[in-house]
Amino acid sequence: MERKKILVVDDESRMRKLVHDFLIKNNYDVIEAENGEVAVDLFFSEKEIALIILDVMMPVMDGWQVCKEIRQYSNVPIIMLTAKSDERDELLGFELGVDEYISKPFSPKILVARVEAILRRAGVVAAETTEIGGIVLDKSAHQVQVDGKPMELSVKEFELLSYFIDNKGVALSRERILNNVWNYDYFGDARTIDTHVKKLRSKMGEKGDYIKTIWGMGYKFEV
Repeated sequence: MERKKILVVDDESRMRKLVHDFLIKNNYDVIEAENGEVAVDLFFSEKEIALIILDVMMPVMDGWQVCKEIRQYSNVPIIMLTAKSDERDELLGFELGVDEYISKPFSPKILVARVEAILRRAGVVAAETTEIGGIVLDKSAHQVQVDGKPMELSVKEFELLSYFIDNKGVALSRERILNNVWNYDYFGDARTIDTHVKKLRSKMGEKGDYIKTIWGMGYKFEV
């Protein structure tokens, strides 16, 4: 599937890096702008930007001005970020054609989920359904079926199974699984992987045998 291009606009380099890293990890291409003026120039010079993540408070040209400028020519989806949670700001944003409004601080995972949802609504990204060995995994709906029957999974169990399926046949170390499934929001040790795998296998029944243990290293998903 073609990687979609997202423009991230924020004058804080640390915030841009945080958003950049999560989007890259979720298979998006990212262009960054440190102020509104650069953002407008990039938007009109770059081709096929699928979505803009836009901070409100910036030097040179703020987010409202950027939104007004771009909306004269394009209906590209825009997610507005703000440090303030003000109803008047939200109403102004929606009047200007903002698609989503997120207050700082926010969870990068939630931001990525909003990006995916908006792109699906805009018809830019199709729903992602994977079928393998009697397992049907629907990422957009966050649902799993085994032999036609729904399987109830926690968020982390779903993400873990999804990661295994995406990397079928690949030997995965516990550290690699932690880095990709738990990301920045986990500060424990790799033993949590074993606990989640045990629960996941139990819920999968005989399909749990697809998750092979590689002693001293980690796991591999094989059908």
